Amino acid sequence: MVSLCLNSLPLPPSSYPKKLTETSLSSSSVSNGSIGTALKPIVVSGNPPTFVSAPGRRIVAVGDLHGDLDQARCALEMAGVLSSDGEDIWTGEDDVLIQLGDVLDRGDDEIAILSLLRSLDVQAKAKGGAVFQVNGNHETMNVEGDFRYVESGAFDECADFLDYLNEYEYDWDEAFVGWCSMFRRWKDERKMSRNNWGPWNLVKRQKGVIARSVLFRPGGPLACELARHAVVLKVNDWIFCHGGLLPHHVSYGIERMNTEVSHWMRGLIEEDSSPHMPFIATKGYDSVVWNRLYSRDISDLEDYQINQINDILQDTLQAVGAKAMVVGHTPQYTGANCEYNCSIWRIDVGMSSGVLSSRPEVLEIRDDKARVIRSKRDTFSELQDVYSFNFSSVYNFLESSSIHHLLHGMPVRNMFNKRKKAKAIFVYQQTEDDAQSCRIISFFLPFCVESQKVYASKWDDYLI
Repeated sequence: MVSLCLNSLPLPPSSYPKKLTETSLSSSSVSNGSIGTALKPIVVSGNPPTFVSAPGRRIVAVGDLHGDLDQARCALEMAGVLSSDGEDIWTGEDDVLIQLGDVLDRGDDEIAILSLLRSLDVQAKAKGGAVFQVNGNHETMNVEGDFRYVESGAFDECADFLDYLNEYEYDWDEAFVGWCSMFRRWKDERKMSRNNWGPWNLVKRQKGVIARSVLFRPGGPLACELARHAVVLKVNDWIFCHGGLLPHHVSYGIERMNTEVSHWMRGLIEEDSSPHMPFIATKGYDSVVWNRLYSRDISDLEDYQINQINDILQDTLQAVGAKAMVVGHTPQYTGANCEYNCSIWRIDVGMSSGVLSSRPEVLEIRDDKARVIRSKRDTFSELQDVYSFNFSSVYNFLESSSIHHLLHGMPVRNMFNKRKKAKAIFVYQQTEDDAQSCRIISFFLPFCVESQKVYASKWDDYLI
């Protein structure tokens, strides 16, 4: 029998409504490298934060993390905001870190990442910096109870975390911040006690599902934690959101959207109490967290479509008073990049092992100029080392497997011989071997086949 003690479960202090606030994060002792030149404090308006003034700060933005703590740490270390000694120390001084959502799903260490980001925020504020997150579609899906993309290890983490909350009688803030340093022990103990008896594993799975429901339901502890974050954040002259902001979102009011979504996550209002709440921000393919308009491959578009999208983007930026927008949500197979005269930056590179296992990349904004920070490791050699196969073996797999090109019935050999830019979409017989091989190919081929992008494996899953 599964038993969960809910009466002793600590609730985040943010589970109650607050007035919109304006907060100053002091940086009186910070000089940003300039002797005797103290920066003005960071000013945050809104609850959750919506408008942020961070004069003179270096801003770093990180895309989708999807439950991969190792890759998350790698990205944060590369950004210069996390120590590399495993102690999870903030090294960004007065920097501003922004994570663009989709911490949840597809990986095992979701709560640990959320805990790490909160810990870094506490440390950053003490040094005149700050950490902000925006919620993505996978955050809103979990609060809605949609667990389709939750890994079994993530259900286990939820069960462990709930036991941890009940066992340690901390206040919420202390317990939550401490999880990133404690979860590895819980994870190791769970592995040591692993039982191959089927009925027992079923009970464990049920416990994990119940725990996740308790934690993420509207008003639950982790739902209230997510409610601390916006769906749209403006920092200086830059807009940050998961999918993309559109003119009708601005007309509706970004502060209004943030507040409504936050209240919904806290369980303060009924979801169907308003036809526009929180649909405009969290539901539908033109909502803030689902929109992919700005992330479409320009090579697939006609000139008139490119002009239309650019007009929409410019209208949006003008309406909100921003110079550029930064989004995640849609994996970029060529790495983080910008389009439309760099009015839009797309920085989801699919770094999680549950997506593409690509090398982490982060966006740095300094003095209003943006650049991508990439690992110096050689991608081709890295992939050969990790998966122990070369280009020839990939080709042989494609040629011998049950993969077919959907667009024109084009054989695999012809796809390799073509020199023009093309997009290939493959399907496969759903065996375990084929599924694993297709997932590897989905990020291996863009570095091997000139000017081609290959979407493989369960692409419908990746689009979610």
